[in-house]
Amino acid sequence: MKKNTLYLFVLLLITGLNTSCNYLDIVPDETATEKDAFANPRATWRYLYSCYGYLPQSNKVQSCMDFTGDETISPFAEKYVKFAEGSYDSSNTIISYWNTLFQGIRQCYLLKANIASVPGINQEDIDLYTAEADFLIAYFHLLLVKCYGPSILVKELPPLDTPAANMLSRRPYDECINWIADLLDDAASRLPATRNSSDYGRATSIIAKSLKARMLLYAASPLFNGNPDYTDFKNPDGEQLMPAKYSEEKYKRAADAAWDAIQAAEQAGHELYEATASSAYPEPADITERSLRMTFIDKENFKEIIYPETRKAGVYSIQRKSIPFFPRGSWNGIAPTMVMIDRFYTSNGLPIDEDPAFNPENKLDIVTIPAGTTYAEPGKRTLYMNMNREPRFYAWIAFENGYYECRTNDKRYAYHKFWNAERSDGNKWVTGFLATENCGVRADDGKVITSARSQNYSKTGYLNKKGVHPGIEASVNSVEPTIEYPWPVIRLAELYLNYAEACVGYGKEGYPEKGMLYLDKVRKRAGIKPVLEAWAHAKHPLTSYEGQCGPDGRVMNIVRQERMIELYQENHNFWDIRRWKMGDTYFNVKACGLNILAKNLEDFAKIVEIQDKRTFDAPRQYLMPIPASEVSRNPNMVQNPGY
Repeated sequence: MKKNTLYLFVLLLITGLNTSCNYLDIVPDETATEKDAFANPRATWRYLYSCYGYLPQSNKVQSCMDFTGDETISPFAEKYVKFAEGSYDSSNTIISYWNTLFQGIRQCYLLKANIASVPGINQEDIDLYTAEADFLIAYFHLLLVKCYGPSILVKELPPLDTPAANMLSRRPYDECINWIADLLDDAASRLPATRNSSDYGRATSIIAKSLKARMLLYAASPLFNGNPDYTDFKNPDGEQLMPAKYSEEKYKRAADAAWDAIQAAEQAGHELYEATASSAYPEPADITERSLRMTFIDKENFKEIIYPETRKAGVYSIQRKSIPFFPRGSWNGIAPTMVMIDRFYTSNGLPIDEDPAFNPENKLDIVTIPAGTTYAEPGKRTLYMNMNREPRFYAWIAFENGYYECRTNDKRYAYHKFWNAERSDGNKWVTGFLATENCGVRADDGKVITSARSQNYSKTGYLNKKGVHPGIEASVNSVEPTIEYPWPVIRLAELYLNYAEACVGYGKEGYPEKGMLYLDKVRKRAGIKPVLEAWAHAKHPLTSYEGQCGPDGRVMNIVRQERMIELYQENHNFWDIRRWKMGDTYFNVKACGLNILAKNLEDFAKIVEIQDKRTFDAPRQYLMPIPASEVSRNPNMVQNPGY
């Protein structure tokens, strides 16, 4: 790329969800010189928006590594699926953010260098755009550290003709964290706390504070806090790149940062979402399940979302890939794994192996769904493990003879009478996962076919509902049956859980009790009892947090499970399991599901290994590989260990 040439991304304001909220969609458009980009205030405004375009699009399933955890599996031959196989290395990264993030950093510095000379621009815009550029510089660096560990710190506009000998080296991890935290603090002091509808998705002080809190929690976690695996991870001059000693103070720092972000967010009007009944979208009818299903997709109320991803996901949305099969319209493929199914609590708010009222040894037993059940078809049969679970399970998971809340006027496929799946005037259908049922691998158009669907089926006998708007109208003729909404990069519930984890990790001075109060707020919205109230009746009771905290304490396990449930399918699992140093346990195992080739429920009720390749090479793959070409051209750059 020539020195005077940049890629300009044009802002499109997408409307149509409601009259009060616009959606930003940043797409590649054309090249432009720096002179063009800073010719007038309007061009500079567009250039600022183009800087946001370098951020990974976290709602676009196809090429986002965030979806490659152990929560779901799919039959689709796409990048995120190949990435989960673990066959990536420095010469074949499959998905890499390295070059794009540094391009974004450079573009932000170019904005800062040129904005004061824009003809006719006012000082207010100069100050605001500069603050946004600093926010993005910090955020790009945060993402680099999250993916790759110790990073190069780009503190000024880098010249393109820098001699190889003078290229920057990676800086120690803690130095990176402190520099990014300081820059986020500085940007927060100059950014507004909220944005109006036309600027929704642009940086705010609360977003900056929230990102800082998340980053500090990562920094306190086992992967980055005194990890002995990185003792020999050094720069060419011998400089240690990872902290050698564990520090409990990092948890305290993370807790204090999360508390600061929570206070700022609540003062600005952010709150946990609570649904109300709606004639427009009558399902889910249960108000708790409705709150959970609609948490971040209710177009009338986004108060829980702190940082939205506002670019459209389109055909690569989680919605189209999750909805029961319609030719051209939906792909019926994002399937929760058995390990994810087991994570959800019972109706008593306890793990399935801790609830005396739930027998996990009988989870594959076949039971009849009782009269009055609102989440499944009374009188039909399902598995014991699908009954008496917490509301989040029913809000987000479709199972054998359970309900999938979604509309259609085309009854040839998922609704076909052949499967007795039509319900409630087209507002939901019954899902069946046996081979010849409506969501099965050998079903089509109300007839049994001899060959399996190539891709459009669930590999586990379950189907994802989270993130799927119940007002979507699926149809054979609907090429893109989605209702667009802002994807939650950060929402208030995450802040509450970040705070709880950091407080429990610190484990003293009253922090655990304060943190768990906020975790209990998340549980209350989920329709389950507070931790101590629920766990008082567990097989192994917990009646106090005293002596049970710290990074390896019993309460930390509870916090982690709560997080894996609440933030299911929201881009956290992949990173959380890494920072907890649990990749070998969760990623280096075969995914499991039910026997989807079965034609009867008795044969279906068997746990089978899914033969997809899923490997994790610990400790090498805890950090992403830097592209080999970048390491070879910079003599001061060291590759991550093992690559």
